[in-house]
Amino acid sequence: MEITLVLGDITEQRVDAVVNAANSSLLGGGGVDGAIHRRGGPAVLDECRRLRASHYGGGLPTGQAVATTAGELPARWVIHTVGPVYSKTADRSDLLASCYRESLRVADELGVASIAFPAISAGIYGWPMEDAARIAVGTVSVTPALVGDVRFVLFTEDAYTAFGKALASIA
Repeated sequence: MEITLVLGDITEQRVDAVVNAANSSLLGGGGVDGAIHRRGGPAVLDECRRLRASHYGGGLPTGQAVATTAGELPARWVIHTVGPVYSKTADRSDLLASCYRESLRVADELGVASIAFPAISAGIYGWPMEDAARIAVGTVSVTPALVGDVRFVLFTEDAYTAFGKALASIA
């Protein structure tokens, strides 16, 4: 598995699967979730609605992952995962790590060769970027998966720097 960092927009990545930092409703939201739904178009939302109606009426549980079409994105699939909201009083790092493990599990089921991850939970869910990067890179690097090309696509210089430090620490 080769892990690389990209400074840019995850919706522009030409990969087999893009990971969406979704909210539990699966119906779109802000940040990465909103961008993926806007760029992917109605096909992504339609499949999310069907999944919600048939399997996830109460919402997708935190730390779990599920796939839909990528619609108009330059990818084949979107893997939706619900990250935990950061807490100063409760250690929720296992749930954040689960987002990455479960996304890779779903990717393997789909036969994905390349995948792009955002910085899950490091936006409106408040996870400190350096800790989010450490958990993300650490988890992906030790999770057995068939995916050969793993990209962390970071939207800001600060996120890119934090993930760069995390990646350097495992090398």
